[in-house]
Amino acid sequence: MQLDGTRVTLTAFQAASQTVQPVSLAPAAESRVARAHRHVVEHAARGTPVYGLTTGLGANVDRRVPHADIAAFQRQILAGRAVACGEPVPESISRGAVLARLISASHGHSGMSPGTFAHLLAVHNAGLAPVFPDTGSIGAADLTQNAHAGLALLGDGELWDTGQRVEAARALAARGLTPPPLQPKDGLVLASHTGLTVSLAGHALHAARLATTLQKHATLLSYLGYEANPVVFDARVNALRPAPGQGAVAAWFRAAINEAGITPRRVQEALSFRTVAPVIGAAEAALDTAVDTWEDELNASPDSPVVLDDGELLSSPNFVAPALALHLQSVLFATVAMANASVQRMQRMMDPTRSGLPQYLSPTGPPSAGWVPSQKTAVALLARIAHRAQPAVLAGVPVSDAVEDVAPMTAHSAEQLTAQAADFEQLVALEALVACQAIDLRGRTALGAIGAALHAAIRQRVPTLTVDRPLGGAIELARQALLDTVEASLPKAKRPTD
Repeated sequence: MQLDGTRVTLTAFQAASQTVQPVSLAPAAESRVARAHRHVVEHAARGTPVYGLTTGLGANVDRRVPHADIAAFQRQILAGRAVACGEPVPESISRGAVLARLISASHGHSGMSPGTFAHLLAVHNAGLAPVFPDTGSIGAADLTQNAHAGLALLGDGELWDTGQRVEAARALAARGLTPPPLQPKDGLVLASHTGLTVSLAGHALHAARLATTLQKHATLLSYLGYEANPVVFDARVNALRPAPGQGAVAAWFRAAINEAGITPRRVQEALSFRTVAPVIGAAEAALDTAVDTWEDELNASPDSPVVLDDGELLSSPNFVAPALALHLQSVLFATVAMANASVQRMQRMMDPTRSGLPQYLSPTGPPSAGWVPSQKTAVALLARIAHRAQPAVLAGVPVSDAVEDVAPMTAHSAEQLTAQAADFEQLVALEALVACQAIDLRGRTALGAIGAALHAAIRQRVPTLTVDRPLGGAIELARQALLDTVEASLPKAKRPTD
C-alpha cells in the first residue's frame, strides 16, 4: 500500500491490518508531511497560542507552555494520559490503529514531524504494533489508549511481535529501530487521533457484513426447507416500494429460488418469511452507508489543531466521529431485526401444523426432543444480540472540568458490533442446521446451485439428525461450513482471527 492521497477502502485496510504488508509514503505526501511540520515549528518559535503546542490540554488550555519546555511537554502529553485499563487490544486492531494514524497524517494536516512519521512507518513495516489496554476511549479521540500506544512506539512499554508481547525497547533494537526525539506537536499527534476507533469500527463492519451475508444464505435454506411462498420476491412487487436494499435482496432470492422451483404450500407466509427482502435489504443498506462513513473517517484528518495548507493552525472538531457512531448503531439495530426473524423461522419449521413436517423436526417422533432444545439457545443468542444494540452514547458524562462535556462513544459502539456479529453468526449457523433438517425430512432434492452447495457443505460436517444426540458442537461446524461456502464471493480481505 502506498499512501499517496488515494482513498483507502475498507477491504484494503482490513488486508493491511490483518497481515503485515509493506506501506510506503509517496513523494508528494512526504512533502506535505514536511511542510506541515515546518508550519508547526514556525508557530512554536513565535510563541503563537496554539492548543497542545504552546498551551496545555483540556482544562489546562489557558496555561501557556514556554518555548524551552515544548519538546519535554510533548513527552509529558503521553506520560500524563496513559491511564487506560483492561485487556490488551488484539494485535490486528493495534496494527490497524497505527495504520490509520499513518494514513491520516500522510495528508499533511497533523503536523507530525518527518522523523516521527518515518519511525511509525518503519515500526509498522517491521511487523510490530503497540500493546495497550482496551478501555479508555469516550470518542473524543482515543486519548488515553493512544498515549499508551505512543509510549510503546517510542520504546516505553510493550510491542506485539508476531503474536507475542515483547518489551518495546528490545523489540525495536532487534529491528535496528531507534525512536527519534519528539518534535513540537509530535506528542499530541500520537495521542489525539481516532486511529483506534477507526480500526475497531473497520473490524466490526467487516464482521457484520460477513454475518449478514451468511444470514442471507441461511434464510435461503429456510425457504427451501419450509417451502415458503416466494411470491414476495417478485420484481413487480418490490418495484412498488424502492426501499434501500430491498430490490437487490429480492432479486438475489428470486434467482436462487427459481432454480429450485418451490411449489408454495400456502398463499401467504408469516412476516419472518414474507419480509425477508426489506429486513435484510435494510441491513445491507445500513452497512453500505456505515462503510462509506467509515472510509470518510479513515481518509480524513482527525487532528486538533489542524495544520492548513497556508500554514495556519486552527482548532477543529474532527477528533469526534458522531456520524460513524450513529451508522454503527443503525447496523446494530438492523442485526437485531434479522436475528428476531431468524428465531421465528426456526420456530415455524419445528411446528408441524405450520411446516407439514414431523414435530420438532424429529424423524422418530415423540418422545424424541429433535431440534426443540435448540430454541433455548436461539433465544439466548437473540437476547445477547439485542443487548449489544443498547446505545453506548447514553453513558456519556462530562469530563475534564466539563471541557469535554459530550462524547459519541464511537469505539464502544464498534466493540458492541464486533461482539454482536459473533453471536449473530452462531444464530445464523443454527438456523442453517434447522433448515437442512427440514430439507432432508421433506425429501427435497431440488435446491438450486446456491442451496445445494450450502446443504452439501453442512452435511459434510454435520449429518442429518436421526436420533437425539448432542448438537452443541454442530453449530460451530455449520458456521464454518457456511463460511467456507460463502467467503469466495466476498472481498478478499483476510478474516479477522485475533
